[in-house]
Amino acid sequence: MTGVIELPGGGKLDLGISPWAVPPLVMGIVNCNGDSFFPPSRARADEAMEKALRQVEDGAAIIDFGGESTRPGADYVSAGEELERLIPVIEAFRRRSPAAISVDTRKAAVARISLEAGADIINDISALEDDPEMGPLCAEKKAAVVLMHKQGEPRNMQKNPRYTDAAAEVGAYLFEAARKAEQLGIAHDKIILDPGIGFGKALGDNLGIMNRLAEICGSDYPVLMALSRKTFVGELTGRAVPDRLAGTLGANAFCILQGAKIVRVHDVRETADMIKVLFGIVHAGRKG
Repeated sequence: MTGVIELPGGGKLDLGISPWAVPPLVMGIVNCNGDSFFPPSRARADEAMEKALRQVEDGAAIIDFGGESTRPGADYVSAGEELERLIPVIEAFRRRSPAAISVDTRKAAVARISLEAGADIINDISALEDDPEMGPLCAEKKAAVVLMHKQGEPRNMQKNPRYTDAAAEVGAYLFEAARKAEQLGIAHDKIILDPGIGFGKALGDNLGIMNRLAEICGSDYPVLMALSRKTFVGELTGRAVPDRLAGTLGANAFCILQGAKIVRVHDVRETADMIKVLFGIVHAGRKG
């Protein structure tokens, strides 16, 4: 891992070569739809663009725009509808900010136009599997990619997930997905791995993966964790979605200590503060 991801628009993401060389990065969530599980994350048009700008001010290095909800039980959205929701927001945000833009999509048609509008990263929950054109497109456009593990589809993925050893199986899947991406022409240093917490996984599976996250973080690819306000936090705390911030911060802090380089969150300011404190404590100990 070089520690730096070169973005197609000329920007860079510095993730550091060694652990704690630089603080982990925060990816802010802006859902350009009316169906995502956390209502405050939803915004359209100018409201979405302004929300993204506030997240950058609060400490986000990356903004992840999504036009299709992938929460458990969510329905498929057409490429046309996804583009109608996304492109005006991406274009408006790019005119106002140089921050890295990620697009949460599994459709090559959406990815192509989003990249042409100024996006830098394609965050594909299917790890390039749903659309055979996605991998070659990302290679052609020199886009960075997030490859995520999931079992099943959003509409049915939580019905009966099964694993023998979730941590080992998810890690093996992600490493193979990265190998396939490189075979398609995507540069090694543009690949980010996401274990897909909550995507076709029961509580024990999610906790087992996080407990052994260092096994995935020990690879030659940066790891992104998307834990924000998810069901496992509610299962552990008994809290409803609006009250899961503290649990989310705890989970993200643990994963950062295991080596996660990027955390995808709804609550950017609070997460950025947590990272500053965590980084300051750990770094002081290492200096001493």
